[in-house]
Amino acid sequence: MNSHLQQPVTEIKGIGEETGLQLNEMHIFTISDLLLYFPYRFEDYSLRDLAEVKHEEKITIEGKVHSEPLLTYYNRKRSRLTFRVLVGRYLITATCFNRPYYKNKITLNDTVTITGKWDQHRQTITVSEIVFGPMIKDNRIEPVYSIKGKITIKGMKRFIALALEQFGDQIEDNLPEQLLATYRLLPKQDAIKIMHHPTNHQDLKQARRRFVYEEFLLFQLKMQALRKFEREQSAGAAMEFQMDKLEEFMNRLPFPLTNAQNRVVTEIMNDIRSPYRMNRLLQGDVGSGKTVVAAISLYAAILSGYQGALMVPTEILAEQHAQSLVELFSDYGLNIQLLTSSVKGKRRREILEQLEAGDIHILVGTHALIQDEVNFHKLGLVITDEQHRFGVEQRRILREKGESPDVLFMTATPIPRTLAITVFGEMDVSVIDEMPAGRKKIETYWVKHEMLERILAFIEKELAKGRQAYVICPLIEESDKLDVQNAIDVHTMLSFHFQNKAKVGLMHGRLSADEKEDVMRQFSENEVQILVSTTVVEVGVNVPNATMMVIYDAERFGLSQLHQLRGRVGRGSEQSYCILLADPKSEVGKERMLIMTETNDGFVLSEKDLELRGPGDFFGRKQSGVPEFKVADMVHDYRTLEVARNDAAKLINSKAFWEDSSYKHLRDDLLQSGILDGEKLD
Repeated sequence: MNSHLQQPVTEIKGIGEETGLQLNEMHIFTISDLLLYFPYRFEDYSLRDLAEVKHEEKITIEGKVHSEPLLTYYNRKRSRLTFRVLVGRYLITATCFNRPYYKNKITLNDTVTITGKWDQHRQTITVSEIVFGPMIKDNRIEPVYSIKGKITIKGMKRFIALALEQFGDQIEDNLPEQLLATYRLLPKQDAIKIMHHPTNHQDLKQARRRFVYEEFLLFQLKMQALRKFEREQSAGAAMEFQMDKLEEFMNRLPFPLTNAQNRVVTEIMNDIRSPYRMNRLLQGDVGSGKTVVAAISLYAAILSGYQGALMVPTEILAEQHAQSLVELFSDYGLNIQLLTSSVKGKRRREILEQLEAGDIHILVGTHALIQDEVNFHKLGLVITDEQHRFGVEQRRILREKGESPDVLFMTATPIPRTLAITVFGEMDVSVIDEMPAGRKKIETYWVKHEMLERILAFIEKELAKGRQAYVICPLIEESDKLDVQNAIDVHTMLSFHFQNKAKVGLMHGRLSADEKEDVMRQFSENEVQILVSTTVVEVGVNVPNATMMVIYDAERFGLSQLHQLRGRVGRGSEQSYCILLADPKSEVGKERMLIMTETNDGFVLSEKDLELRGPGDFFGRKQSGVPEFKVADMVHDYRTLEVARNDAAKLINSKAFWEDSSYKHLRDDLLQSGILDGEKLD
């Protein structure tokens, strides 16, 4: 934007120092900030025909008072005022709560304009605003701003009007003519004015469309620039290996690879061979065969003379991965070792010495892998499983253990494409979207709490076959005493019910890491047959003998979380079951339960979850990976997001973007973001 617009808001005549400080508290520092402080919603005061209005919609109507107002008091402070209004051919009832003073203002046959919530069944409108007379608003669409402190919505409208009046003609466009023409986008100056003073829905839609594209394009330009420069400046090792040896290993696997696994392996091999460092996210649903893809990738690195590292979030998962790799490579003479905090003393020293000497081919472990004392001889490939469980810093330290090793992140949390290209936009994304043949679908049932006796009988039947069961209780926060108590109650009830028949274990947030590991190990080794847990059972833990998953108050979980939990069973050859115990009150809650019983596809569920819950809740508010947009909505506007991403990728890789003056504003925005420094642009 024009440099004049970067001046403090106090440069606007009519905004003094005190108001300036109040605006600063709302992160409005410059004139540009104020002009781009858009309404978070719009009130529509245009008159509606009641025949077209939906139940519980907020509407504005105009009509004549058709009855004397009736005032009723509940107690001294609470009252209800009702009167009839003739709106066109409809005679409806208007209800005002706690506004007794309206009684003297309402006169028979007078015109009134009412805004409120419409109850279609009772033909009633609950009044939120009333004008005693016909509609007098010039603008039928009113912007509503987010405000704090002493600033009112009326005040905010006045400040923005002053800014537009004094500086509106200095708004420059940051999008080049070519893009504006291609997508028929409004010029920035017009779009800003419409966002603050819309006169009709069509104009507002076009103004919003312009800013959705702009926000996504600016964000994706940063992502694509990061990707380009990271790639070009990280001269990875161009690994050379004998493809026939790798193919021989793949052909000798105990099962054929799926088409999806073959496709992903090809993508990874192309990265490993390239002179650039691999930075790839591998997504695959629970049980889709990511571990085998990891093994093939590690073998390619070993055939090229490098070492490989596999980092996972928990010790028990590290042990399981190490065991799987030892079995897969039993005929290949590879040295595969496990390093966790439990490996101590002489054994630990031996592993560290062998690693530094280059005698260990693959090291599997927890965050113990990133300790200072761990030194690789020649690290070529780093794989992190359930990568969102590790912080950026932990991943970086492991990456720096080698000379720019290739990096593969794996996750069994199906991330919707919309989020993947936003949050992980600087990575290449591979997806295993096909299940190995022969896996039985987990049968999922939604039942009400009163059917608990039948569920317990079902668990008993499975236990009689020698199987095991998980029982999950919801947890909102780990410190939530209520929920820990809930799990203890369930554990007590099940222990009593299954006494002399099965051992019931308990896991909750107050146990130490060692205690959790111990409970999990007992369950893995079938010393415990039923595991009651409040925390999400560790992702990836493999207990093939567990065939039952019962989830209490399932409506408290998101779809992706329910799917993750369901994926703890169905890992063996036996038929597995997931029982959702839930009495959802809301329509969304009921819809979630139905969707769970209808599909086992994690990607379908993740897209639905994103629609129902929104991006912030998908990852959890505490994870800040999801960018905040002022106007754009990643779920609603996902098509524009894809278009902007493709445009950004083309621009970043084109000569014109870096040289042509029409792209100057976009280049400046990149520089200001701090992603690039000036030297990189020279």
